[in-house]
Amino acid sequence: MAHLLIVEDDELLRDALGSLLEHAGHQVSMAPDGESALAQLAGGAFEGVVLDLGLPRIDGLTVLQRLREQLPTLPVLILTARDGVEDRVAGLNAGADDYLTKPFNGDELKARLQSMLRRAKLPAFGQAEAPVAIAVGGGQVTLLRIDSLMPRAWLLDEPVELTQREWELLALLIARQGQVVSREDVFAAWQSESGEAAGLASNALEVYVHRLRRKLAHPALNIRNIRGLGYMLELGNP
Repeated sequence: MAHLLIVEDDELLRDALGSLLEHAGHQVSMAPDGESALAQLAGGAFEGVVLDLGLPRIDGLTVLQRLREQLPTLPVLILTARDGVEDRVAGLNAGADDYLTKPFNGDELKARLQSMLRRAKLPAFGQAEAPVAIAVGGGQVTLLRIDSLMPRAWLLDEPVELTQREWELLALLIARQGQVVSREDVFAAWQSESGEAAGLASNALEVYVHRLRRKLAHPALNIRNIRGLGYMLELGNP
């Protein structure tokens, strides 16, 4: 199915994860620390990463940040004992696609991974690109375009790399430009194969919205928070 890298310093847990995911049909490689993980990521073709945060040599958040610099679209699931809200937010801000705390259920882990890998391959639209144009003077200027096959976009022809969930969120906002996209709409789009919503707390959605605002910063583009309802993509004059 997919070639996964498991980054975990606990040998027993690492081996158990490897067996679990191999029995699920995946090809598995393993790294016991952050330094080894970065070396393997630099030389291997992986389709997903299961990443612990409490790693020796190089900690997990640093691994994720460096990974995102070189492989901005590679799906990453954080699997850690750190269960505080601040830890979850830090992991998502660093670029993780999903976050699961230890102890965990093996079936849930497999479902989360499958959902994450599936999102990595799904198009957001049935057309090549979805443009968002603004009026400048007497003509139109394409402000924003989104790829239908890969998690990326262009802001005034400058490329913007997105994670899977950022891409799907942006796709929803563009598809309903000028209309409210509810939190329920977003979580439905992130729904896992097991039928459970993406498993993220409501405040995690705020993290993704904040990241999109930062990546798409432009005076004519605004992702507006409609209190109690959701979010809306608004356009104005540059």
